Amino acid sequence: MDKSDLIQRAKLAEQAERYDDMAKTMKELQEICDNVLKLLDDHLIANSKAPESKVFYLKMKGDYYRYLAEVATGEKKDETIVTSQQAYQEAFDISKTEMDSTHPIRLGLALNFSVFYYEILNSPHKACDLAKAAFDDAIAELDQLNEESYKDSTLIMQLLRDNLTLWTSDTTAEEGEGGEGGEQVENEN
Repeated sequence: MDKSDLIQRAKLAEQAERYDDMAKTMKELQEICDNVLKLLDDHLIANSKAPESKVFYLKMKGDYYRYLAEVATGEKKDETIVTSQQAYQEAFDISKTEMDSTHPIRLGLALNFSVFYYEILNSPHKACDLAKAAFDDAIAELDQLNEESYKDSTLIMQLLRDNLTLWTSDTTAEEGEGGEGGEQVENEN
């Protein structure tokens, strides 16, 4: 066996070890998400009365199904995508009728829902439309923003604008010469 064969075998062994680590991590992610989603469905969403709480928990449900969609394959991926989109959409509908456009929870939902459209559904135009509408609606009511949520709201608005800038440059590059994109940001709350 020559040196190149040994190097090749060492590389394959390292890749196999990384695969085992990846499979273990994916299993742990699945378990954590399943636990959080069960808590959300069985207790938090079912018992939330205030629109802010309901929107927050539905956004969280959409987020956790989105995390699962990022690692799932086949039919399971399709199911998690549909469930994620349904949770985001329900939260979005409630937020539009029950919350100010500058509310940090509503803005965070718009941020994460737009990331879902961009990353999971590969729909950059829909992602940009959603992010731009949320940003523009909030700008129009910025003078009505109370002091306690000003910092949170403006921070999320900046994240929306950052993603819009990134996504429109990606879209322009793809339409022109084809380019690589950067990492978009999402709301951790």
